[in-house]
Amino acid sequence: MIVAAGTFTAPSIDWFALAPLLVLLVGGLVLLVTASFTPQWPKHLYAYATVALGLAAMVVAFVQWHAITRDGPKLLVGNAVSYDHFSMFGIITICIGLSLSAMVTDDFLRREGMEGPEIYGLYLMAAVGGIVMVMSNDLIVLFLGLETLSISLYVLAASNRRRAESQEAGIKYFVLGGFSSAFFLYGIALIYGGTGSTNFNRILTAFDSVPLQRKDSLVLVGVALLLVGLGFKVSAAPFHFWAPDVYQGSPTPVTAFMASVGKAAAFAALFRVFVVALPNWKDDWRPVVWVLAILTLLVGSISAVVQTNVKRMLAYSSISHAGFILIGLEAAGHSGASTRSGMPSSMMYLMIYSVLVIGTFAVVAVVGRTGDGATDLGSFRGLSRQKPWLATALTVFLLAQAGVPLTSGFIAKFGVIEAAVDEHSYALATIAMVSAVIGAFLYLRILISVWLADAEVGDEKREAMHIPISTGAAILLCVGFTIYVGVNPEWLIQASDRVVLVAVPVVGG
Repeated sequence: MIVAAGTFTAPSIDWFALAPLLVLLVGGLVLLVTASFTPQWPKHLYAYATVALGLAAMVVAFVQWHAITRDGPKLLVGNAVSYDHFSMFGIITICIGLSLSAMVTDDFLRREGMEGPEIYGLYLMAAVGGIVMVMSNDLIVLFLGLETLSISLYVLAASNRRRAESQEAGIKYFVLGGFSSAFFLYGIALIYGGTGSTNFNRILTAFDSVPLQRKDSLVLVGVALLLVGLGFKVSAAPFHFWAPDVYQGSPTPVTAFMASVGKAAAFAALFRVFVVALPNWKDDWRPVVWVLAILTLLVGSISAVVQTNVKRMLAYSSISHAGFILIGLEAAGHSGASTRSGMPSSMMYLMIYSVLVIGTFAVVAVVGRTGDGATDLGSFRGLSRQKPWLATALTVFLLAQAGVPLTSGFIAKFGVIEAAVDEHSYALATIAMVSAVIGAFLYLRILISVWLADAEVGDEKREAMHIPISTGAAILLCVGFTIYVGVNPEWLIQASDRVVLVAVPVVGG
């Protein structure tokens, strides 16, 4: 042991390159420790601190984006971490989701009498785990980030101790999430057994070695298990069964955070693993992704139509959106990390969807009123008469999710469908368009209740809706982003095109 310790050489660490992660990690720890030893802070202060940390990390990521443009991408910490445009794009998406979710959560917690630093600390730790996943260049590092994110989300789902539905959501997510993590970890073990490494560099180059030819089946089983584990995290069918119950039972702002930050981190990891580390096995995993994309599109859109609870509707809608992002992964399986792949369109879709889903759930949080239970379709009846601008904002979000032109949702869906067409996946593109049409019926059901449904007996006795300042500001920001990107998408398209410039693995690195 003494000899081993003496021969160990610690990897050099570029602390500036890890700055976004460190800002959130240190900030989260300071927030929790300081809040533990001080009286309750003035209202809004916990949320404002979280928003400030998210914005600070995002600003650093923008600075690093330009540094990478100038100096090029690279691998860090013994080639275990990637420092490239893909990482920065994912980090910016996570920070946007974190900041907007914190703004919505502040008013929700005070309305429910749950104000405190714990939720925000969990948000920050979950974001740290998501950033680790986005930047990972090693399966072990990826697993550590995945578990940091997952454990935080398990606790967040069950954080409303006054609602049995929240406790149920937490236990369901924990049990099923544990199974998915086991699949993922077993997949890592098999890939290590077949390639001799968990590092993406060495996994990629091991395909050319003679011994691997005898272990190819071992690697293929490992690839399948990795796909199962990450398929659960992105709620792809048939691994989606947890999503409707967890989305419905979790506190509404937590659902928004889960659907934005959680999905963005999981999909970024999916692209890292399959497009960057496992392109040599693309002929094996691409057909499976093709089938998963079709199942996810159809299950999400068709199942959403028959729901009566808006949170469950949006849960199945989220599953359908996962199917669209999988189209980008399938397209990337044809050409790999190239400018014609689906990576840019999928990463752009993730950023756009993160803003859309947070804005949508922010409106649901307001309509849910005290107790967070009024989320059925009937609760949205007459919203246009009570809060016209809130109804208008919800209309913008739902039309964007349906893919109506001049909204960001149209740009997102057009991008992934175009990627499929470029790779001649015409059947997949056709099914995606059919799924979008079916999904539009879901959003129309909600809009009919908002704008056209007549008042019924007892509606006048419902609790009056109050739109707090920070929630209203978050909704306006989301509306502005949705319309601006829909009208002027060129800047976001050009930025997302650069995510294909990933840190190039170095042979023997």
